[in-house]
Amino acid sequence: MGKVEQTIVNIKRILLEDTRGLTIQELADLCKVSRVTAGMALMKLEGMGEVDVRVIGNCKLHYWKST
Repeated sequence: MGKVEQTIVNIKRILLEDTRGLTIQELADLCKVSRVTAGMALMKLEGMGEVDVRVIGNCKLHYWKST
């Protein structure tokens, strides 16, 4: 499993536990990866329709899409 795939698994776990919404930097810090790696993982999750993104000013908050 590659670094991005492992990050996707970690982000999924974190967003399921924390429903307040997290920025890319916060997710990167929690996953212990770079902001770039976290951003790539989030783009994949957005493309798959797994993550909702809420833009507030220049900040994007990421939420796990509830079904």
